[in-house]
Amino acid sequence: MSQNKNRFHYAWWILIALCIIVGLGKGALNNSSGLFLTPVTKDLGIGMGNLSLYFSVSAIVTMLFLPIGGKLMAKYDTRLILIVGIILQAGAFAMFGLMSSVWGWYIFAVPLAVGGVFITVIAGPVIVNQWFKKGNGLALGIMSAAGGALGAVAQPIVGKLIGGQGWRAAYISVGIAVIIIIIPIVLLLIKRSPQAKGLLPYGMEEKQQVQEGINTEADAGSKGVTLSVARKSSSFYALVLFFFLITSIASFSMHIPTYLMDKGFDVTFAGNVMGTYMIGVLVGSLVIGFLSDKIGSKLTAIIAMGAGLIAICLLTFSSNSTGMITFAVGLFGVISSSIGTLGPSLTSSLFGNREYSQIYSTASMGLAISSVVALPLYGYAFDFTGSYTIVLYAIIAMLIINIFCVFVAYKGKKKLVEDGSWN
Repeated sequence: MSQNKNRFHYAWWILIALCIIVGLGKGALNNSSGLFLTPVTKDLGIGMGNLSLYFSVSAIVTMLFLPIGGKLMAKYDTRLILIVGIILQAGAFAMFGLMSSVWGWYIFAVPLAVGGVFITVIAGPVIVNQWFKKGNGLALGIMSAAGGALGAVAQPIVGKLIGGQGWRAAYISVGIAVIIIIIPIVLLLIKRSPQAKGLLPYGMEEKQQVQEGINTEADAGSKGVTLSVARKSSSFYALVLFFFLITSIASFSMHIPTYLMDKGFDVTFAGNVMGTYMIGVLVGSLVIGFLSDKIGSKLTAIIAMGAGLIAICLLTFSSNSTGMITFAVGLFGVISSSIGTLGPSLTSSLFGNREYSQIYSTASMGLAISSVVALPLYGYAFDFTGSYTIVLYAIIAMLIINIFCVFVAYKGKKKLVEDGSWN
């Protein structure tokens, strides 16, 4: 299993494949769903609230299936899981094009969410963690940034399909196209593990190779704690709360255009600012991934939450300055990107690789719960108070709590190490 250090490590081919797989799953399917709402409701006479309720169905299914998905990912061949996942997710998306009742969206939201758990939530962090022992954070950042870029390309294409061919043809075309693109990529590029290809993960030192005849797949970089031990630790619950709060914080991005227009700015300015937000997401994915590798996940998380405090304070107290608002929203985009980079990096740092997929998928329930709770709460807060002021103060409080969560999590890890559970 010796490797030539000058050769292009296969881990980078894995990363390229993941950028396409996760990028299409998020950008072409999940993120384009909002484009269909208006044409579907107008054509079928369905209320917007009734149709968008399928997002909540999907979020609840995601929350319930995450722990199961993590176990399946650890047990079965990665390629089989990804193929089944994309057929469920993209196939359900295509089936929306054949529906004439809102119940169709509720029913197919189930396979859409089950497949999405593998494609958009678990696959990226788990596979990157298998293949990268060096540059793990940067790899996650690249994947997140590439996913955002693919989404930026996919959105106008989907919009044109809806305008030119109608929403039914667009649903079917996009769903089938994603399946046709992703399955060959999975079969050609994705491998079960580095050891299955006769390699060590990228960055693992030559001296860590074991002698021929020993089970290298089990021995290569599998230190950490089990899920059962992790779930009894303060670190685990601090991480779940961190996931919940960072997702709740990032969810405010959906309300930023309304917030700006409520302040008297026009829709053109709001659109330009949201463009700055997307740039912040792309830059943040790379910067946070790079910092996680260089200075560690703990310090990176604290810096990220501090930057979030600056962004929200600028929005709260400098709401009439176009320059300050643009800068603040761009900085907020950097913080929003931390969901895809900091979360997986913190999980690996706190609990190791021993049962990473099970621990990460279970802790990610915080992400799913937030998806159900945060967005409607922000909307209700605006309806009842007439502004987003109370929401901004709540986000400041959440950022401070998240800094506290980081300290609690690493204090809990220290206890796990001292007890001999981290090995």
